[in-house]
Amino acid sequence: MSYWQKQVQGYLLYVRVRPSAKQNKIGSVCEDGDGQSRLRVSVTTVPENGKANKAVIKLLSKEMKCPKGAISVLKGQTASNKVLLIDRGEDAFKEKLDALVKEE
Repeated sequence: MSYWQKQVQGYLLYVRVRPSAKQNKIGSVCEDGDGQSRLRVSVTTVPENGKANKAVIKLLSKEMKCPKGAISVLKGQTASNKVLLIDRGEDAFKEKLDALVKEE
């Protein structure tokens, strides 16, 4: 399974968030216990009161060159495994996503 899915309203992005990390970064793709591929995202903020979620959105927005308002958390508000909606429709967006993935 891919770490992203194209939908009518944009892209679903499956991520695994590591809060309280040493640095903000987008890592490689990993697989969870259910076989779902997830993009690893590390942020330096703590996971309280939505701070880590905001940091993930800010990082992805900066790296993908899209507005922060175009990214929202659909599932996993308080969990490490999250599903994000990126409200972008262009086909070139997939290439932007794949360019962010770090090989390990």
